[in-house]
Amino acid sequence: MRSVDLCDIVLEALEIARPTAALAVLQPLLAQHLQATEVRLLMANYQLTALHPIHDRENSVAFSDTPAGSAFVDQEPVTRDVPEQGVEVYLPMSTRGDRMGVLQLLLPSHPDPTQLAELVSLARTIALSLRAASRQTDALERSGRTQRLTLAAELQWQLLPGRGCRAPEYNIAGHLEPAYHVHADAFDWSQDDDHLTLTLVDGSNGEGVHALLSTLTLTALRNARRAGLSIADQALLADQAVYAHHQGNQCVSALLLRIDLSTGLADVVLAGSPRLLILRDGQVYEPRLTEQVPLGMFEDNDYVEQYLAFAHGDRVLMVSDGVHDARSTGSDRFGDVRLSDLMSATAQGSAEQVVRRVVDELYEHRGENDLDDDAVVLCLDWSGPGSALAGAESTSLESPVELAAWGPKLRAVTSR
Repeated sequence: MRSVDLCDIVLEALEIARPTAALAVLQPLLAQHLQATEVRLLMANYQLTALHPIHDRENSVAFSDTPAGSAFVDQEPVTRDVPEQGVEVYLPMSTRGDRMGVLQLLLPSHPDPTQLAELVSLARTIALSLRAASRQTDALERSGRTQRLTLAAELQWQLLPGRGCRAPEYNIAGHLEPAYHVHADAFDWSQDDDHLTLTLVDGSNGEGVHALLSTLTLTALRNARRAGLSIADQALLADQAVYAHHQGNQCVSALLLRIDLSTGLADVVLAGSPRLLILRDGQVYEPRLTEQVPLGMFEDNDYVEQYLAFAHGDRVLMVSDGVHDARSTGSDRFGDVRLSDLMSATAQGSAEQVVRRVVDELYEHRGENDLDDDAVVLCLDWSGPGSALAGAESTSLESPVELAAWGPKLRAVTSR
């Protein structure tokens, strides 16, 4: 049976079923059309460290050294022979770059390349249906939780646009830790017409009111963005909203980046403590960004955009101070001793792999201590056109950034 036919059949069956009945619907359908003797839906947990069967959270499949984990991490199908039973096929389930989990099938024989491509399309169709169903049931959210979220963490995860996004010009991956106890950090992205906007909000160092504070901030930023305002005006509107509620007693750090998809030119506003690094041609640089006041600190603030020129193949890493300022047991800052080397060491990996590696290394850096601040990692791989300004500047780039000093070695473009 052609993939499009089976995809249509599966989509229609899932559309009319209860939102919690995906596995019960798929098992007989795929047994009939693919002779699958086993069908499993494995969903990623919040920490992106393991996969869990959709109705069996107690069992888990680790990412490391497992075919299911490889399919999820690499976003490529994986097959494995099972003696006297057939072939296990592991298919990544994702929607527009947002990874959800893995479809595991036990088939009587190896699929040929055409059949495997059709199975990949099937897994993508199932992911789209599950994503729609997740708006009607909590079952899918629960399947990814290995422990209860705090109320603040519930607020923060509901703010996020997803954990990944892909388009012809870019691939984005983001993550938030500690996953089940995060207080007030968040991130956002949106593509409108020919521009992509990324936002990192750092409002942590507390509980309760801080989660509400970051919710207010990110909602105000979205409201301004959806009104078509520049990122400087987005920052200004959010600044006014925070000040109106807290009169300068609370403030929020933020980093806003808006990229022209047709040119590679970007506007950027840095308000407070987040940091932005760029990996270009194997070297790590920090742009010369002016650190402006955090949102809501004073009554009358103005925010000024600076400009960056990206080159094709650039990797951009945005992190909160819970990452770059995290201390080891010996009081070494993570940004001073590991972050630049990590970007270089993971140059051949995907954005998703970079984010996971940074988080893993951050926990290792902390040793036996839990994270004492929220940590946001946002990675953008730029495959769109490079700006001519980036090419012109590339000959004047100085030595790689010494992160201990956060030395700005990549010159910002100050005019167009």
